[in-house]
Amino acid sequence: MILINFKIYKETFGDKVVELAKVIKEVGDKYKIRMVVTASALDALRLKDLGVEVWLQNVDQYLEGKHTGWVSAEQAMSLGIKGGLVNHFEHQVARGTALKIIKNKPKGFEIMCCAKSTGQIERWMASAKPDYILYEPPELIGSSTDSVASKPESIKRAVELCGDVPLMVGAGVKSKEDVLVSLKMGAKSVGLASGFVLSKDPKRVLEDIASGFETHPTLP
Repeated sequence: MILINFKIYKETFGDKVVELAKVIKEVGDKYKIRMVVTASALDALRLKDLGVEVWLQNVDQYLEGKHTGWVSAEQAMSLGIKGGLVNHFEHQVARGTALKIIKNKPKGFEIMCCAKSTGQIERWMASAKPDYILYEPPELIGSSTDSVASKPESIKRAVELCGDVPLMVGAGVKSKEDVLVSLKMGAKSVGLASGFVLSKDPKRVLEDIASGFETHPTLP
């Protein structure tokens, strides 16, 4: 799996988001890799109709009822959107809130819980049993020079702490080499954002990353 987080970069505004989604679908089909786009709630439905797998960038603890402004995983499921991020470093929530979201998520809805440190994984996240854990050292998020792969031992440690919960790594990922190091250390998949969205040639970047999986299994 490769997860591409669109965040709310202006490069995804309007019809630009459609063009990026088409690139993702094309590369995913070519390399036969599961591609997941995390988009804003404003774009999720539009992108889903293009044939790409779309998750929400955040879901909240309320599933239905009198909760104005919150993002419901149950409502998302009813619209065919079957996954979402929780606790991204740019949208952190309290531990208790994250646990409630994971525990009460609708059947079939996938949660990727984001971790900013191996300590956070060890203290509570692995035992919470989300579908996936995304490990992103915050100091490397958006880096144009380094990536999570520059800390291979921390990836290895995160894998050990996750146990049977699949680990995805991100932060600064932008090349085949980042993928190869991450997989070698035991990660199952990678996530990227600015390296793709802000690139002058997003397709080239994504193909380079996808090529790193050719000799490795990907998550289902």
